Amino acid sequence: MKDLSMHILDIVQNSVRASAGLINIEIIEDPGKDIYRICITDNGSGMDNETLEKVVSPFYTSRTTRKVGLGIPLFKQNAESTGGRFSIQSKPGEGTQVTADFGLSHLDRPVLGNIAETLVLLFSSYPGIDFVYSHHTPSGHYQIDTREVKQNLDEVPINHPDIRKFLKELIQENLEQIQISR
Repeated sequence: MKDLSMHILDIVQNSVRASAGLINIEIIEDPGKDIYRICITDNGSGMDNETLEKVVSPFYTSRTTRKVGLGIPLFKQNAESTGGRFSIQSKPGEGTQVTADFGLSHLDRPVLGNIAETLVLLFSSYPGIDFVYSHHTPSGHYQIDTREVKQNLDEVPINHPDIRKFLKELIQENLEQIQISR
């Protein structure tokens, strides 16, 4: 995958398949520690220890539509190729947390990509799921919580075209204010 937002999309789709009702996506940029951290946490069905050990193998997938599962192994490989780390923690019935630390200044760290577009796609594709996106940089912090957004929308659905356009612009503007690394 050429950018980190595509990795995020892939991991979140795993959370959706695991029946998550709440998905937290957090990005932390820490130049002092040279870390670019992506942490995705869900309250889905979780995994047992046996599945947890297999999930980092490209030759394992729980999906019946294909025989390989490259999303998590590629995410892990990309993090480790920048001198970073990867971890996945899960408990059946409690959910899963995937954390990837990339070398912030490493030349091989993929760019974030169009995270605003990715988020709006997720929000509108899965309107019954709540998302919290947080992004921390030395210049500031931005967070959007779809529970608050939906509450303010009243009866207008979050996947309405005008709302999608508004959310994309809102997210882009706020992320520009905290000067995210591309």
